[in-house]
Amino acid sequence: MIEPTYRVIRFLEVNPHCSQREIAKTLGYSLGKVNYIIASLVEKGIIKLHRFMSSDNKLAYRYVLTPKGLKARYRITREFLKSKTREYEVIVKEIAEAKRLLSDNAENE
Repeated sequence: MIEPTYRVIRFLEVNPHCSQREIAKTLGYSLGKVNYIIASLVEKGIIKLHRFMSSDNKLAYRYVLTPKGLKARYRITREFLKSKTREYEVIVKEIAEAKRLLSDNAENE
């Protein structure tokens, strides 16, 4: 579940005041999935929730990456890049194979 976690962390860095509903809508995840990821990040000490007591909306939060979270973000980003690089390499091979098949078929026609 590296990719969804990576995307939520990156989103929260840029939009620390967003609601979980907004995060879910923007990233195309279910609200339950976003809630699960954020709860996991809080439990691991990667992010902290700061409630805005002065806000009219008493459920308004700001998500803050902790020092432990900065290290985790680095590790998660590295794992995300490894995963995407592997996917890219597989796709490049599939494209080359598809082109070869098309070329072979064109020559036989």
